[in-house]
Amino acid sequence: MTRRADLDRSLEELERDCWPAPPAEATRLAATVHKLRRRPIRELTVEHLRLLIRQDVGLAHLLPLALEVLRDDPMAEGDLFGGDLLSAVLATNPAVWEQWPSLGRELTRIVSKLTDLPPSLMHDTATFLAR
Repeated sequence: MTRRADLDRSLEELERDCWPAPPAEATRLAATVHKLRRRPIRELTVEHLRLLIRQDVGLAHLLPLALEVLRDDPMAEGDLFGGDLLSAVLATNPAVWEQWPSLGRELTRIVSKLTDLPPSLMHDTATFLAR
C-alpha cells in the first residue's frame, strides 16, 4: 500500500497490528516507537517520521508522507540536523524501492534537484541514485 493514509488513524489501526506494551527494560527508543504507533498519523512530526522510518516501522504509510514533506523542504529537520528526514529516507533498505517503484521515482526526482548538500547527504544521495 502506498496510497495516502487516513491521517486520523494510527499505524496500529492502519496495519491492524497492535503491538504488546514494551517490556519495562525496553530502551527509550523502543518505548517511543511503540507510543508513536498508537498516535494518529496527523500528529506525527518530522522527527517522528524520521525516527519511525529509521526503524523501518510503517513504511507503507509513512514514506509517502515523508516524500510530501521532502517535496516541499528537502532539508526538513527533525531533532538531529538539517536534512535528517532525507537521510532516513535515503537509508531505507533498497528492497523498499523495488517494492514501491513509484516512491523510488519520486525520491529520485527530489534528490536529483539538490545541490550544495553536506558531504554525508551527498554520499547518501549518490548511494541511493546508484541503486
